[in-house]
Amino acid sequence: MKASPKPTKAGPAAQGGASPKSLLLPYQRAWVEDEARFKIWLAARQIGKTFGAACEVVQDCFVRAKTTWVILSAGERQSLEFMEKVKQWTEAFGVAIEQYVEVREHAESLIKSAEVRLANGSRIIALPANPDTARGYSANLVLDEFAFHQDSGAIWRAILPSIANPLRGELKVRVLSTPNGQGNAFYTLWTDRTEGTDRTDWSRHRTTIYDAAAAGLGVDVEGLRRQFNDPDGWAQEFECQFIDGSSVLLPYEVLAACESPEATETDVDGVVVTSSNARYLGIDIGRKHDLTVAWEMERIGDVLWTRSVRVLERMAFAQQLEILSGLCGRAAVTCVDGTGIGAMLAEELVRRHGEWRVEACQFTAQFKQELYPPMRRKFEDKLIRIPVSRAIREDLHGVQKVSTSGGLIRYVAPHTDDGHCDRATALALAIRAAGTEAPGTFRRVAGGPWNGEIALARRERSLVG
Repeated sequence: MKASPKPTKAGPAAQGGASPKSLLLPYQRAWVEDEARFKIWLAARQIGKTFGAACEVVQDCFVRAKTTWVILSAGERQSLEFMEKVKQWTEAFGVAIEQYVEVREHAESLIKSAEVRLANGSRIIALPANPDTARGYSANLVLDEFAFHQDSGAIWRAILPSIANPLRGELKVRVLSTPNGQGNAFYTLWTDRTEGTDRTDWSRHRTTIYDAAAAGLGVDVEGLRRQFNDPDGWAQEFECQFIDGSSVLLPYEVLAACESPEATETDVDGVVVTSSNARYLGIDIGRKHDLTVAWEMERIGDVLWTRSVRVLERMAFAQQLEILSGLCGRAAVTCVDGTGIGAMLAEELVRRHGEWRVEACQFTAQFKQELYPPMRRKFEDKLIRIPVSRAIREDLHGVQKVSTSGGLIRYVAPHTDDGHCDRATALALAIRAAGTEAPGTFRRVAGGPWNGEIALARRERSLVG
């Protein structure tokens, strides 16, 4: 647990300056000033919906003493981002924070709760999004990025008694999200306007990236579209269209079951590996703003243990090559991203260490179909151990499994300030490397760029020679 009992300094509202809501764009202000009891916001990414939602929560706590709001976000990162926006708005409104508390088992564990307590007795509480926490509070409610909540239908059913019970008072409900397919409660709430469901009384807001840009959001829409380079993803995440189906590849509870303090994220350069257990390496090569990540695993019995996760950022390729080559030297098998800008590094690693030990992988749609499902199975079977790390957890949780209208399965990952789920890709490649029948031998993979039997024969000839 950590607490910060110092109150914030008075902001513009307390000093008699301009209204804090002057910081809002028109569509954000429309949300804040909408006093409907039930509101839902279908919104594109990167338009500031969390900023607007946090403004309303703080304003309500500022105006009404001893008010409680509960925030259920899609994940830990979103919960903490919401609370950061809350802190910003308390300063803008000149509301003193009496205490801020985060509750965890230890520093890097998943957050159990985060709470802002205001001097006027109001509370803002961020909780994990699950049916049990939703059921445990009677308060005004924000369902943040609701389309991405695990068990969103169960969460909605759990909060219905609180919403419907007149003895609980006129509680307010705010639901906001970017679309995430059609198989979740957010899609149902947005689209179901059947008479008698009470959803006809909801106040509805919709903001695409085009709406936001027209309202003054400083964004180069066409430049963003070119960088995104994913028509289906663009339609869903920026144009607010519901693609047929989308789900998280690795839910938080699946990840948490495989976290262990004995799985190590960092190693010491120059240390000689003395264990006789085989090690396997997956390398994802960064492009532009993405990261180069090398994930190293050791097989102990049936379980793959993480031994290092090396993140190389803003580093020259020559320097990356030397570090990655050193890691390849102690790995029985390495699978490396050999697509596009990664081709040069992959080719050199194959030349140095041999094609029987290094596979240069081409990231085609078919290859992704082969790469990601085995990673999910390893986690489900608890045959993998990963470090207890917030950055790793959020990266692995970011990979989405999307079902298209044509019945195809695609695996996509959002671009963030921390890359493009590069750690997840490196881990999937390490698991692929560990899928060999024995150290130093590749299995034949349908559609793969080389023949594993030929590689094994070459290896055997080199040992004889």
